[in-house]
Amino acid sequence: MSADETTAPAITDDQQRLHELGYAQELRRHMSGFTNFAVSFTIISILSGCMTLYGYGMITGGPVLITWGWLFVGVMTLFVGLAMAEVCSSFPTAGGLYYWAAKLAPENPGAWSWFTGWFNFLGQVAITAGIDFGAAFFLNALLAELWGFSTTTHWHTIVLFAAILVLHGVLNQFGVRLIAILNNVSVWWHILGVLVIVAVLAIVPAHHQSASFVFGHFVNGQGWTGWGSKIYVLLLGLLLAQYTFTGYDASAHMTEETRSAARSGPRGIVTSILVSLVAGYVLLVGVTFAIQNYKPESGAVVPPATIFVDALGATGGKLLLVVVVIAQLFCGMSSVTANSRMIYAFSRDGALPGSRIWHHINPKTRTPTNAIWLAAGGALILGLPYLWNSAAYYAVTSIATIGLYVAYVAPTLLRLRLGRNFKPGPWQLGRWSRPIGFIAVGWVCIISILFMLPTTSPVNWDDFNYTCIAVVAVIGFAGIWWLVSARNWFTGPRVQGSPEELAAIENELESLA
Repeated sequence: MSADETTAPAITDDQQRLHELGYAQELRRHMSGFTNFAVSFTIISILSGCMTLYGYGMITGGPVLITWGWLFVGVMTLFVGLAMAEVCSSFPTAGGLYYWAAKLAPENPGAWSWFTGWFNFLGQVAITAGIDFGAAFFLNALLAELWGFSTTTHWHTIVLFAAILVLHGVLNQFGVRLIAILNNVSVWWHILGVLVIVAVLAIVPAHHQSASFVFGHFVNGQGWTGWGSKIYVLLLGLLLAQYTFTGYDASAHMTEETRSAARSGPRGIVTSILVSLVAGYVLLVGVTFAIQNYKPESGAVVPPATIFVDALGATGGKLLLVVVVIAQLFCGMSSVTANSRMIYAFSRDGALPGSRIWHHINPKTRTPTNAIWLAAGGALILGLPYLWNSAAYYAVTSIATIGLYVAYVAPTLLRLRLGRNFKPGPWQLGRWSRPIGFIAVGWVCIISILFMLPTTSPVNWDDFNYTCIAVVAVIGFAGIWWLVSARNWFTGPRVQGSPEELAAIENELESLA
């Protein structure tokens, strides 16, 4: 045995598997399985999604939709997550969904990978926008309670939105160790925060709603929606839960930085959904019981803030708002992290304009610096229509939901087409794989149509649901680029090189660190 062979560092199983998938270990693999779960749980963030769209639920179905709709959507989301997790175990790479699509497509892998990647890109940017936009709403409400800051001036919200995005971009510059620590803290902040909020709302207020109200009262806020159909309004209200249950693909995008990735990634996806399902239900029920004056609270700019203040008084309401705002800031930070990893991987394969720029790795921190700022900048652009469109936030949440779920289910559809030719990883569903996959595909087809439908009647430009425009724009851009150019050179994820070349890339990065 040569001296080089005896001194060469042994590669881990994770690194070996990544080499088999065609990539070098460019990102640092410092995340544990718990941290991988923590990233997805933080992005789902029940204190973000549940709270920012709580007012939407109050006028599109009311308490009956908020409580039972959450359980129904949570179960359907679990089917989607289980199907995703099985595929993640086979291909633990930062590319995630678009990489899976390429490897599972029996024909035209390039086209499947291309469009899955673009939908994932759209959804990731929109989810970052939705999270930080929601944080801006709640921070605005907190500032209003503290110093009388206006909550009705749209440009105030946009300025706060931009500042939060800058904060999250800066935090993500410092490397994955800091992000890992903050995500671990975030898990406990969310869980303890929910327990504190529910306990305080259960003990302090002198008045609570009845169980029949919380679990059976229907509300159609026709003054806002304009729709007379109860069924249609209830279906619109499902956005509250479905938007919250997004972002758990982060566990897949972080697998190149996670130890025992083929098991930790799938567990992160499924566990984040299950924990969020239980904790989110407790939160929603607790807040709904504490409603004091339904009509004025549902019409407030930030309804949960008004509910807190009405139930607890000004001081108690402010303290609970602080808990929610900090949780939402954790959430947005993690979303930028996952978004940047998807951009990094997609540009590594040359699929984004300016791919060389977005694929750049900071040799000191081993983070995709430019991709981080593209994630933040793209989110800001999606939120700007709020300056003239009062329903822009609901459109952003719909865009995030549709973009992500189309990308989530495409690999599942391809896995179903492969049948027994699919080679599962160490985490698998066994005989339940196909029925779970069919349910997941069917559910995503339903919500993809539902959340592009008009949310108000009559339809006008002031509150137009521009989700369909954003989705069509991305499909059109990606489709035209595919037909004109990309189909001639994009065949799916690129292999970076032979094992020797991959090792050389890794050695060069280590020497620069």
